[in-house]
Amino acid sequence: MKLGLLTAPFPDTDLMEVAGWAASIGLQALEIACWPASGGEARRYAGTSHIDVDGLTASHGSEILGRLADAGIEISGLGYYPNPLHADESHRAEAIGHLKKVISAAEVMGVGTVNTFLGGDRTMSLDENWARACDIFPDVVAHARDCGVTLAFENCPMIFSRDEWPGGHNIAYSPRIWRRILEEWDVGMNFDPSHLVWQMIDQSRFIREFGHRMVHVHAKDVMIDRDGLYENGVMSVGIGWQVPRLCGLGDVDWSGFFSDLYRAGYDGPVIIEHEDRLFEGSDEKVKRGFLLARDVLSPYVK
Repeated sequence: MKLGLLTAPFPDTDLMEVAGWAASIGLQALEIACWPASGGEARRYAGTSHIDVDGLTASHGSEILGRLADAGIEISGLGYYPNPLHADESHRAEAIGHLKKVISAAEVMGVGTVNTFLGGDRTMSLDENWARACDIFPDVVAHARDCGVTLAFENCPMIFSRDEWPGGHNIAYSPRIWRRILEEWDVGMNFDPSHLVWQMIDQSRFIREFGHRMVHVHAKDVMIDRDGLYENGVMSVGIGWQVPRLCGLGDVDWSGFFSDLYRAGYDGPVIIEHEDRLFEGSDEKVKRGFLLARDVLSPYVK
């Protein structure tokens, strides 16, 4: 395994500066955020464009790879997390169009994995969303296959705020839907254990069942705010009581997590994802958060 970070929390910092700092603290890999360079994404930890994939040339891609290699950094994957199943058709088209560009850029650069969301329309049932996904994604999956790139969906429900209630913005969150996904398409999973905690899904059992299809791993923690849970109840689906934290500050069982990954045969990247409000507001605070997570995880990554 190789430990690294997702570059999204450094929207105003040059990619090579991020890479140099990551290498200086002993990290070996970056998942590079590839939202559209023109902007448009407003939510937290989204919208960062560290590689402009629109028309990326082979020479530019080679230059990026060479400079990262000189810094001692590998690319674990390119990351773009929109909502391809959004209720608005034009929004869906924009998301899918850019996702295909990210996949094409991965092919140009020889990057094997593109991480994204399956998406979801919060006003529709899971089965209705699945029907839409079956219309939209075969073309995207075929494009990834033709490019020699593995498309990896993250297991995140995307229910954190009132505008995501009640159905969430990503349906690829539970074993039931993951069985459908993996039976339907040749894709992988970008696994984040924090999303299992507040859904009360057994982490060990989940890794035993799906570990062989995990191609990328996010390391993010989550804390269950017991007072918030008391006030809002479980029917609020995490709003008001599930708090994203850095590794070691929440309720993820990291020892069990790595034990289960090793037993499942996973030997890929482990990428720290930073969404902790206690360590944001400046690059220095963000870096402190990454350092804390590194210290928690590094004893397990060999």
